[in-house]
Amino acid sequence: MARVYNFSAGPSMLPEAVLKTAQAELLDYHGSGMSVMEMSHRSKWFDEIIQNTEASLRRVLNIPDNYKVGFFQGGATQQFAMVPLNFLTTGTADYLVTGNFSKKAAEEAAKFGTARIAASSKDKNFTYIPDVKAIDYDPNASYIHICQNNTIFGTKYVDVPQVDGIPLVADMSSMICSEPVDVSKYGVIYFGVQKNVAPAGMAVAIVREDLLGKSAKGITPAQIPTMMNYTTLLEKDSMYNTPPCWCIYMTGLVMDYLEHEVGGLEEMKRRNEAKAKVLYDYLDSQDFYHNPVQKEYRSLMNVTFTSPDADTDKAFCAAATEAGFVNLKGHRLVGGMRASIYNAMPAEGVDKLVAFMEQFRKEHQ
Repeated sequence: MARVYNFSAGPSMLPEAVLKTAQAELLDYHGSGMSVMEMSHRSKWFDEIIQNTEASLRRVLNIPDNYKVGFFQGGATQQFAMVPLNFLTTGTADYLVTGNFSKKAAEEAAKFGTARIAASSKDKNFTYIPDVKAIDYDPNASYIHICQNNTIFGTKYVDVPQVDGIPLVADMSSMICSEPVDVSKYGVIYFGVQKNVAPAGMAVAIVREDLLGKSAKGITPAQIPTMMNYTTLLEKDSMYNTPPCWCIYMTGLVMDYLEHEVGGLEEMKRRNEAKAKVLYDYLDSQDFYHNPVQKEYRSLMNVTFTSPDADTDKAFCAAATEAGFVNLKGHRLVGGMRASIYNAMPAEGVDKLVAFMEQFRKEHQ
């Protein structure tokens, strides 16, 4: 069977070149006689894998030396609790709620202190991003938390909060490695890898060193559960226990692909902007489909749209699947359709989707 165009929001497409490398090395990694899935995490082969993966991730994202990098189980959702446990030092933090996952992160933080909703775009069903420069931040906040790209609603921050003395914590799960990022603007960046980086099952955290060794107000660092303690895990170079070995290996392959085959994140951004432009330009050129997001906040990664009614949405998704365009059904919170066009989606996939959309429109308008 030919490969389909997979528009899933996650787990998502991986670059074919990466999959082929993993396939070639599946039974025997570099003369070890073993698959990466089988080898000890204490072996010389895996030690090389994890060190090379971190080094290539640092190069691709241009991570400064005063930041630690960790590979953790639990996905980004576990980070929702780890962040307040480790960094809610004053007992309060500011959360900007611009979608489902930032809302969930705030709810999790509220279990450990005050998660103050400093701004929200709920009033317009999360179709825009609040002006981060106009927000009245709490000067006592331990940190400001954002979800920088909203997978479900298809929005993205244009600017990010920058407040002297208050670290910025960002969930970048659905946009990491899609464009360059100035890591120095953040105290913490975390992301689930299943969108742009690797198979599901791991989160990566990038933590500024001066933030480590602390804890939420009312508890001591020693009271943080071991597997939720950034300091403990990072001091052991993500090897406190058996790490998610296969995901780390695949992350390394994707970083190599971005660095050596794509040519870095500036080029990746150019490709992503070109793909998104094709789809958004089409959506703006007709009145059968509708994208609800304010134009300046449109995501490069997750493009949401609807047809005239729910029945037509359902027919569209069925016809698209039959034509080889899969996982276009929108999230249950918003309905309609969603095309996730992550790094691995080729430009021809977007071109062919637009051609299909136009054909469907002519048949159903």
